[in-house]
Amino acid sequence: MSSDVVSAFDITLTQKDGFLFETTFDNPDHDPVFLDEPAPLGRDEAPNAARILATAIGNCLSASLVFCLQKNGAKVTTGVGAKVHVEITRNEHKRLRIGKVSVALQTPPGIDAVALQKCLPLFEDFCTVTASIRQGIDVAVSVQQG
Repeated sequence: MSSDVVSAFDITLTQKDGFLFETTFDNPDHDPVFLDEPAPLGRDEAPNAARILATAIGNCLSASLVFCLQKNGAKVTTGVGAKVHVEITRNEHKRLRIGKVSVALQTPPGIDAVALQKCLPLFEDFCTVTASIRQGIDVAVSVQQG
């Protein structure tokens, strides 16, 4: 491991049928996740990689916001949510690419406004997934109070 690497993990993908793959994780307590491509390639029996990426972005931002709110004294154990919109575009070679991701985070009603104001300029930068993806994909984020 390089001195710059803080941690690492491995996952395994196994083709099950056509474009249906099973993902197993390094923690045996984590259930496998299946991925499939929509028609006409696959049978759309499971989310595809773009949907898993959108899920990772939404989850990372939500968790980062919850962590920041809790560090600033807000009592947040349920109620934070995210809606993620993904735009698929074509590049100059007509290949499909994720062109833009928009995330609308929702806080629960009655959230501590002072804690939220402290977190708004900070929490996105602590989301490992979104900060990494932003190096190649436009990710817009908004937060609405409940």
